[in-house]
Amino acid sequence: MQELNLIDCELVCTTILINIPLNVMMYRETSYMKSVGLPEIGEDTLAAILEIISDGIWDWDASTGHVYRSPGWFRMLNYDVSELDNNVITWESVIHPDDFKRVMEHFDNYINQVSDTYKIQYRCKTKDGKYVWIEDRGRIVEWNSDGSMKRMIGAHRDINAEKTLQQQNQRDKEGLQLLVDTRTEELNELNHQLNIKIHEVEQLATTDSLTLLFNRRGFEKKLISECARAKRFKEPLSLIVFDLDNFKPVNDEYGHFSGDLVLYKVAEVLRAHLREIDIPARWGGDEFSILLTNTSRENASQLANKLRVLIAEQTEIKAFSVTASFGVAQLGDGEDPMRLTIRADKALYQSKDQGRNRVTSL
Repeated sequence: MQELNLIDCELVCTTILINIPLNVMMYRETSYMKSVGLPEIGEDTLAAILEIISDGIWDWDASTGHVYRSPGWFRMLNYDVSELDNNVITWESVIHPDDFKRVMEHFDNYINQVSDTYKIQYRCKTKDGKYVWIEDRGRIVEWNSDGSMKRMIGAHRDINAEKTLQQQNQRDKEGLQLLVDTRTEELNELNHQLNIKIHEVEQLATTDSLTLLFNRRGFEKKLISECARAKRFKEPLSLIVFDLDNFKPVNDEYGHFSGDLVLYKVAEVLRAHLREIDIPARWGGDEFSILLTNTSRENASQLANKLRVLIAEQTEIKAFSVTASFGVAQLGDGEDPMRLTIRADKALYQSKDQGRNRVTSL
């Protein structure tokens, strides 16, 4: 038997196993098959092979326009063998409209030798109007003397089941991703609401409910952080502390509602005349604190004196004869927040000892 080389194997596999040719081609190839030691395939045998092959075999003669299609090709689309014309129009008519342009571009690229292979997946219309996915592959087997294509053979393979499964898996994946995205969005919203609640709780924990200034707890946290910041950047930091003079008689004589009104109006004075970066707080009872960033003791004393005058002249609390005594201190080198607070309190007590309604700085 003559030994087959690689080119012989490729031709035989292409013409016999992959794309079974027509009877006429089989007769044309008889001498070749004898030369390579292969048995001849008779017409009856070929017809039987084409009948049992599930793939749809096609053979297009470009010179005549005739297209042979195997029985398997028709079965794939639920047609009887004699129902459709043997031309390329039949093929074009069953291609899904959404796939048509893509298929034609791929086909043209191959027959015009722009691409080396013809293999593409698309949808074909069945007799009942439904569409099935097929894989179409082919090869040019004869050329005209002018180099143009003469004959091309190929096969349609039914891939609808695997394509449907693939699409279902994709839908499941997309559905799962949608579920994940939805749950993620819900969790993000819950986290957002939780952060709002946490912020609200923190606000409640660090805010005085009457004056809406920082309370002692919130102010102490700010005092620690601002002292560290002032040391880090070598900036001045001053502390003002003050309390209202003879405030107890206001509560005793006019009631606690009037006392609360006085405290609230004092807080309004502070909000109206302090910078946004200043940190006022109600330390407790009728005592207030103000932390002044990047402010010297001299400037802090001037501000304290201004606030003292404004509090005494506040029209809505003037009837209660409310005044305030102030103590001022600037953070010293190596001084901690507690020591700064002690010095400011000491200055406040000196103001009280010296007759109240005054400012003392240390």
